[in-house]
Amino acid sequence: MEGMIMTAQLLLSLSILIAVHEWGHYITARMFNIRVEKFYLFFDFLFPMANVLNFSLLKYKKGDTEFGIGWFPLGGYVKIAGMVDESMDKEQLKAEPQPWEFRAKPAWQRLIVMLGGIIVNVIVGILIFIGITFWLGDQYILNDYVNKHGGVQAMELAEQIGIKTGDQIIKINGNDVTYFDDVAKPDVLLSHNSAYTVLRDGQEVEIPIPTDFIEQFDKKGSIFRFVLPRRLPVIDEVTPNTIAARIGLQKGDRIVEVQNKPITYYDELREALTSFSGDSLQFGVKRGEQVLHYTEYFKGAEGIGFAIPMEIVPTEGQATVEYSLGESMLLGPGRAFNVIIVQIKAFRKIFSGELSLRKSISSPIGIAQAYGGKWDWERFWQMTGLLSMVLAFMNLLPIPALDGGYVMFLLYEMISGREPSEKFFENSIKVGMAILLVIMVFAFSNDIIKVFSN
Repeated sequence: MEGMIMTAQLLLSLSILIAVHEWGHYITARMFNIRVEKFYLFFDFLFPMANVLNFSLLKYKKGDTEFGIGWFPLGGYVKIAGMVDESMDKEQLKAEPQPWEFRAKPAWQRLIVMLGGIIVNVIVGILIFIGITFWLGDQYILNDYVNKHGGVQAMELAEQIGIKTGDQIIKINGNDVTYFDDVAKPDVLLSHNSAYTVLRDGQEVEIPIPTDFIEQFDKKGSIFRFVLPRRLPVIDEVTPNTIAARIGLQKGDRIVEVQNKPITYYDELREALTSFSGDSLQFGVKRGEQVLHYTEYFKGAEGIGFAIPMEIVPTEGQATVEYSLGESMLLGPGRAFNVIIVQIKAFRKIFSGELSLRKSISSPIGIAQAYGGKWDWERFWQMTGLLSMVLAFMNLLPIPALDGGYVMFLLYEMISGREPSEKFFENSIKVGMAILLVIMVFAFSNDIIKVFSN
């Protein structure tokens, strides 16, 4: 069921972004009286093989344009008259250019048409980030609260780089930390020579962040495998048919002792239970001002049988910042373009060898996992805004068959005054589509391996 929810969210998000991207090409082409023969959400062929399995799920014609939904859900396209595109239809290019064709227009108009999809994706991304900022504001965990209440619980990723449970993270790259949420932001993990400063037993300790550390943060929310605020072992819910249910533990009870050793935090309780050996477990529970003691038969793997509150820190440890529409309109664009800045930093590290390409690239399988197994509209729009900016950035890459490849050729034509030959252009598109196919197969196989290895 979770897989279906992830897939549905991804398909809806991609449908929105592909439709607005292709509309950007469509509307700019129509601005210059260029005929658009097809407007398709998804491909009506087996991409990138334009002549294989050609059929549509739905189509209708309005004016000169056939609008439709293809069966292959990994993209979409507009077929612009007088232009070699994903459909690889070259028959019309054999005739003399017509006034309503793409190739008959001046280079600057063709450039605008090719940039139209990217521009609209950027606009949509900015609008989504403005909306999220205005309607949701920002919710933060206060770092001072975390530090005053036991510091962090170091999970496996934190332990790998030297952070220990109980550490207080006081600085990132020499700057004071106001919000605990900042410790795992991508721009922190991607910055050069990044480091945490932690307070441990009264001493400041600097912990460098490895250059490839972000690779460990997979699409399943690895912040929860990194660091958490230390939590109290307070009962929120009792599981039926367990020790807790049998002896009558209640919501609000707090475990304070195990095997005659005091317990303050949940990580201490977890450690005590996982390392337990023997038959009888002795533990104490504080209820109001009273401490109740129990001795129960216990298998180390079963747990006592309760859940702690889902809220990581109580309300007093959180901060909510609300923004006016004007403030949101100022903050939204910066947050949207920060997505592209993070992408550029990641590309730089990939090309320098600091990040692995294999671990950095994701197919729709990996992207779907980032939505989560529950339908969360807040998460959905955050992911859609992020993807809109990522798609704009990726489409601008100078790879033939992507918008950036066409832009590259058009800039060459505008600077040199010479248009590349049709044969050269056609072969470049084929090479570009082959590159995209290789990347797609590589990304899918990589994510499939990750799924089966987890």
